[in-house]
Amino acid sequence: MNKKIAVIGAGNVGASCAVYLAEANFADIILIDVVEGIPQGKGLDLTQAGPVRGYNSRVSGSNDYKDIAGADIVVMTAGLARKPGMTREDLLTKNAEIVGMAAENIKKHAPNAYVVVVSNPLDLMTYHMQKVTGFPTHRVVGQAGVLDSIRFRTFVAMELGVAQTDVQAMVLGGHGDTMVPLPRYTTVAGIPVSELISAERIKAICDRTADGGGEIVRLLKTGSAFYAPAAASVDMCRAIFNDEKRVLAASAMLTGQYGIKDIYIGVPVVLGGKGMEKILELKLDKDELAALQKSAATYKEHLKILGY
Repeated sequence: MNKKIAVIGAGNVGASCAVYLAEANFADIILIDVVEGIPQGKGLDLTQAGPVRGYNSRVSGSNDYKDIAGADIVVMTAGLARKPGMTREDLLTKNAEIVGMAAENIKKHAPNAYVVVVSNPLDLMTYHMQKVTGFPTHRVVGQAGVLDSIRFRTFVAMELGVAQTDVQAMVLGGHGDTMVPLPRYTTVAGIPVSELISAERIKAICDRTADGGGEIVRLLKTGSAFYAPAAASVDMCRAIFNDEKRVLAASAMLTGQYGIKDIYIGVPVVLGGKGMEKILELKLDKDELAALQKSAATYKEHLKILGY
């Protein structure tokens, strides 16, 4: 393997990312964590699984950021997990310190990398990452709507009893309570979801999607989701590595699109070999646009806490 992905944080999300990345078999992986032995042990364990899982990716671990040198992509997962009763915004100040430190080290040791941010509050941490690294905005993207959209797809599939892979969905806005699911742009094998599910049930599915992370936090009681966030992040890495030109709802820096600027928020983008290559502007109705702009305004207020 001559490609390299660095995963910052070897907790549940980071370790799950390493598993999915190894099994994707397109790059070696370096896990970085502050706890001695944890990234090294998990890396060795995952490498030893390769012969029976059918991959040749090598997974190693380190406590030193210098070992991310040469990484093509850095996946930022480190940060405090949500606890019951906490909002993503409650995590803002502490996780900003963690992301800021990582950003300084990414800038120093992997100055040419693309960065996929997973740490919460997602859109705010993506903005913070970009500002601290100073990287071009197309090289720093947040996982945001990729995860929200696959949750929406899952709930639609569960409602209809159909294959999840036959459902396509679009969720915009912030990765939190202000997200904006778009049933008009949601289909099942090309069939508009409105022809298959009642308006009342669609609203219920939208509400469950917006609370998707919170529902898992309440069930786990001592942590937050990690399998689906990791899978969404690896999907983004694959799109960048393979120059797939995927249309995904990711957190991107807006420069006037949808009447919003200087904020990272979930919108449809083309993700390929040059990172976030294009922002797509959907034709939103009045209520949808207002909801998206309200989501952005909420995060604008939160950025003031970080001094932006």
